[in-house]
Amino acid sequence: MKTFTISGEKPTPFLHWLADGMKETFIANGYTYACIPEDFVKVVFHFIDPERPRPYRRKAQATFVVSVMEAKETPDDVHRSAYPYLIRSLANHLLYILHTSDGTTDIYFLTPEQGFYKLTYQKGEEEALFRRIYERLEPLAASRLVIDNDFYDDLPEELWNGDDVTNSLSEAGKKLDRMNLLPAPFPLEEYLTPRDLRHLKKLYGIGGLSYGNLSARRDGESFWMSASGINKADMKKVGQDFLLIRGYDDKKNAMRVSVPPNITPKRASVDAIEHWMIYREHPEVGAIVHIHAWMDGVKATEINYPCGTIELAQTVARLVRESEQPSRAVIGLKNHGLTITGPSLEDIFERIEGKIIPQVPMS
Repeated sequence: MKTFTISGEKPTPFLHWLADGMKETFIANGYTYACIPEDFVKVVFHFIDPERPRPYRRKAQATFVVSVMEAKETPDDVHRSAYPYLIRSLANHLLYILHTSDGTTDIYFLTPEQGFYKLTYQKGEEEALFRRIYERLEPLAASRLVIDNDFYDDLPEELWNGDDVTNSLSEAGKKLDRMNLLPAPFPLEEYLTPRDLRHLKKLYGIGGLSYGNLSARRDGESFWMSASGINKADMKKVGQDFLLIRGYDDKKNAMRVSVPPNITPKRASVDAIEHWMIYREHPEVGAIVHIHAWMDGVKATEINYPCGTIELAQTVARLVRESEQPSRAVIGLKNHGLTITGPSLEDIFERIEGKIIPQVPMS
């Protein structure tokens, strides 16, 4: 059953109106409103106080939390001001509302992947506004995350210190850094209390928030990939910086990862499911790079599904399949970045040199 709820205080008439409108729209589209949230609810609209942005403490990974807040004044940099509220409220999405001097209202949508776009509303456009909010959020809320890892301490001893493939990944990470394509990891510890950090790690295994990743095939059944939340410009250690991905367990909805014994491993990048789908289907693909940047003329996904979802992985895999040359594809991820395939990491960097646009277009 598709259920949703609304939590938090709504101190202004506009926020009451917005909550009522979203409630009516989701009910009209087949969702059931839960007055008292159950252990599992699919979507939560969580209204937060900008002065004290407390999180909604979801009990399951699959609960999609949309934090909503009304700003008192227009900041110089909306994204820079709004993004910490997304993190502080432990949300999957943030609606950041600004009322302008000309009588219109801008509603900015922010995602953890730094997606950033807006809808503009003025009186008389109520039906269109709520339809557009629903169309933006419902596909994301209905998507399925693949962020669990099954670790096996069965990595062969000859790989405990890496191999030629991990060496190439290390050099590729340095190249991304020199190209200024490795945004600094977001400092979660500066915005979350120790209690919230523990909750986030327990629910999602997140110890840090960084952007972009890269991988390279080892053989027909496995590939090396950069781990989650690390400095990709300084990758050295197997099990901490490099992880050997051996497959996907559909029954457990988890990635299978081989690591050395006697090590506390980092988690696999949330994009591991996407890379796995591409490698499995295209034996000629030897490497994949994902960056938060853009190139002109790329074919892109139509929906900005969250990282680590089956839906994003399937969509990107389909676009790779439909490209003229799947082994050398450049696929745009809407409001997010690029996934680039190649027979090798060297080939990818040769093809993108001088063509990268640092700013991802948002729509």
